[in-house]
Amino acid sequence: MWHTLWLTRINAKITAVQQRQAEVEHGRRHRPEPPEWTVELGIGTGRPPIQVHAGDCHMAGKRRRPIGRDEARRLLADGLRPCTHCRPDTQLDIPALPRGTTPAPRPLPQGHQHHEHSPLPRHRRSQTLTPPHSSAWPARSAPAPPASARPTSTATAAARCASGA
Repeated sequence: MWHTLWLTRINAKITAVQQRQAEVEHGRRHRPEPPEWTVELGIGTGRPPIQVHAGDCHMAGKRRRPIGRDEARRLLADGLRPCTHCRPDTQLDIPALPRGTTPAPRPLPQGHQHHEHSPLPRHRRSQTLTPPHSSAWPARSAPAPPASARPTSTATAAARCASGA
Protein backbone atom coordinates (compact mmCIF):
# COMPACT_ATOMS: atom_id res chain seq x y z
CA MET A 1 0.00 0.00 0.00
CA TRP A 2 2.65 2.59 1.02
CA HIS A 3 4.78 1.49 -1.97
CA THR A 4 2.05 2.68 -4.28
CA LEU A 5 1.81 6.05 -2.48
CA TRP A 6 5.56 6.63 -2.73
CA LEU A 7 5.65 5.62 -6.41
CA THR A 8 2.83 8.06 -7.12
CA ARG A 9 4.73 10.87 -5.34
CA ILE A 10 7.98 10.07 -7.13
CA ASN A 11 6.28 9.94 -10.54
CA ALA A 12 4.54 13.27 -9.87
CA LYS A 13 7.88 14.86 -8.92
CA ILE A 14 9.58 13.48 -12.05
CA THR A 15 6.77 14.87 -14.21
CA ALA A 16 7.04 18.31 -12.55
CA VAL A 17 10.84 18.41 -13.04
CA GLN A 18 10.52 17.40 -16.70
CA GLN A 19 7.87 20.08 -17.27
CA ARG A 20 10.06 22.72 -15.63
CA GLN A 21 13.04 21.73 -17.80
CA ALA A 22 10.86 21.95 -20.93
CA GLU A 23 9.70 25.46 -19.90
CA VAL A 24 13.28 26.61 -19.31
CA GLU A 25 14.36 25.29 -22.72
CA HIS A 26 11.37 26.95 -24.41
CA GLY A 27 12.27 30.26 -22.75
CA ARG A 28 15.90 29.91 -23.81
CA ARG A 29 14.93 29.30 -27.45
CA HIS A 30 12.36 32.12 -27.62
CA ARG A 31 14.25 34.79 -25.65
CA PRO A 32 14.33 38.11 -27.53
CA GLU A 33 17.67 39.35 -28.75
CA PRO A 34 19.33 41.93 -26.47
CA PRO A 35 19.34 45.45 -27.90
CA GLU A 36 22.43 46.53 -29.75
CA TRP A 37 22.66 49.80 -27.81
CA THR A 38 20.99 51.23 -24.70
CA VAL A 39 20.80 54.64 -23.12
CA GLU A 40 20.82 54.95 -19.35
CA LEU A 41 18.18 57.38 -18.12
CA GLY A 42 18.34 59.76 -15.19
CA ILE A 43 15.71 60.52 -12.60
CA GLY A 44 13.45 63.50 -12.42
CA THR A 45 11.37 65.38 -14.93
CA GLY A 46 11.70 63.98 -18.40
CA ARG A 47 14.22 61.32 -17.35
CA PRO A 48 17.16 62.84 -19.26
CA PRO A 49 19.69 60.44 -20.83
CA ILE A 50 22.92 60.00 -18.86
CA GLN A 51 25.17 57.50 -20.69
CA VAL A 52 25.23 55.37 -23.82
CA HIS A 53 26.00 51.66 -23.35
CA ALA A 54 26.40 48.61 -25.54
CA GLY A 55 23.33 46.37 -25.26
CA ASP A 56 25.13 43.71 -23.20
CA CYS A 57 26.99 46.11 -20.87
CA HIS A 58 26.77 45.02 -17.22
CA MET A 59 27.31 48.59 -15.99
CA ALA A 60 24.05 49.96 -17.41
CA GLY A 61 21.66 50.93 -14.62
CA LYS A 62 18.08 49.79 -14.17
CA ARG A 63 16.61 52.87 -15.86
CA ARG A 64 17.47 52.29 -19.50
CA ARG A 65 15.84 51.95 -22.88
CA PRO A 66 17.00 50.33 -26.12
CA ILE A 67 18.15 52.60 -28.93
CA GLY A 68 19.34 52.06 -32.48
CA ARG A 69 22.82 52.54 -33.86
CA ASP A 70 21.98 55.90 -35.45
CA GLU A 71 20.47 57.29 -32.25
CA ALA A 72 23.49 56.10 -30.24
CA ARG A 73 25.84 57.89 -32.66
CA ARG A 74 23.69 61.05 -32.51
CA LEU A 75 23.59 61.07 -28.69
CA LEU A 76 27.35 60.60 -28.46
CA ALA A 77 27.96 63.32 -31.05
CA ASP A 78 25.69 65.66 -29.05
CA GLY A 79 27.97 65.27 -26.02
CA LEU A 80 26.37 62.46 -24.02
CA ARG A 81 28.95 60.49 -22.02
CA PRO A 82 29.96 57.07 -23.33
CA CYS A 83 30.26 54.22 -20.82
CA THR A 84 33.87 53.75 -19.75
CA HIS A 85 33.49 49.97 -19.56
CA CYS A 86 31.88 48.96 -22.86
CA ARG A 87 33.25 51.98 -24.82
CA PRO A 88 30.39 52.52 -27.32
CA ASP A 89 32.27 55.45 -28.87
CA THR A 90 35.05 53.06 -29.91
CA GLN A 91 32.61 50.42 -31.16
CA LEU A 92 30.72 53.04 -33.18
CA ASP A 93 33.97 54.44 -34.63
CA ILE A 94 33.57 57.94 -33.22
CA PRO A 95 37.20 58.87 -32.43
CA ALA A 96 36.66 62.61 -31.84
CA LEU A 97 35.01 62.12 -28.43
CA PRO A 98 37.04 62.80 -25.29
CA ARG A 99 37.62 59.47 -23.57
CA GLY A 100 36.37 58.85 -20.03
CA THR A 101 35.48 62.44 -19.23
CA THR A 102 32.92 63.26 -16.64
CA PRO A 103 31.14 66.55 -16.24
CA ALA A 104 32.62 68.94 -13.70
CA PRO A 105 30.88 68.82 -10.30
CA ARG A 106 28.38 71.56 -9.70
CA PRO A 107 29.46 74.18 -7.16
CA LEU A 108 27.72 74.05 -3.80
CA PRO A 109 25.10 76.71 -3.19
CA GLN A 110 26.13 79.67 -1.05
CA GLY A 111 26.21 78.77 2.64
CA HIS A 112 25.93 75.03 1.95
CA GLN A 113 28.08 72.87 4.20
CA HIS A 114 28.87 69.20 3.64
CA HIS A 115 28.12 68.36 7.26
CA GLU A 116 24.51 69.47 6.80
CA HIS A 117 23.81 65.95 5.56
CA SER A 118 25.82 64.18 8.21
CA PRO A 119 24.12 61.26 9.99
CA LEU A 120 25.26 62.69 13.33
CA PRO A 121 22.83 64.94 15.17
CA ARG A 122 23.57 68.65 14.89
CA HIS A 123 24.61 68.96 18.57
CA ARG A 124 27.24 66.20 18.17
CA ARG A 125 28.82 67.60 14.99
CA SER A 126 30.41 70.53 16.76
CA GLN A 127 31.95 68.38 19.49
CA THR A 128 35.44 67.07 19.00
CA LEU A 129 36.40 63.68 20.29
CA THR A 130 39.35 63.28 22.60
CA PRO A 131 42.02 60.96 21.24
CA PRO A 132 42.01 57.50 22.82
CA HIS A 133 45.48 57.92 24.39
CA SER A 134 44.52 61.09 26.19
CA SER A 135 44.22 61.21 29.96
CA ALA A 136 40.50 62.02 29.60
CA TRP A 137 39.80 58.44 28.55
CA PRO A 138 39.91 55.73 31.22
CA ALA A 139 42.91 53.47 30.99
CA ARG A 140 42.20 49.85 30.16
CA SER A 141 43.74 47.31 32.49
CA ALA A 142 45.36 44.18 31.14
CA PRO A 143 43.26 41.01 31.47
CA ALA A 144 44.16 38.64 34.28
CA PRO A 145 46.18 35.57 33.21
CA PRO A 146 44.38 32.21 33.32
CA ALA A 147 44.53 30.24 36.56
CA SER A 148 46.86 27.65 35.04
CA ALA A 149 49.43 30.35 34.23
CA ARG A 150 49.45 31.98 37.69
CA PRO A 151 52.45 31.31 39.91
CA THR A 152 51.70 29.04 42.82
CA SER A 153 53.51 28.31 46.01
CA THR A 154 55.49 25.07 46.41
CA ALA A 155 53.06 23.80 49.05
CA THR A 156 50.04 24.35 46.79
CA ALA A 157 51.79 22.62 43.87
CA ALA A 158 52.74 19.66 46.05
CA ALA A 159 49.15 19.36 47.30
CA ARG A 160 47.86 19.32 43.71
CA CYS A 161 50.31 16.60 42.71
CA ALA A 162 49.28 14.49 45.73
CA SER A 163 45.55 14.82 44.98
CA GLY A 164 46.04 13.98 41.29
CA ALA A 165 44.76 17.28 39.93
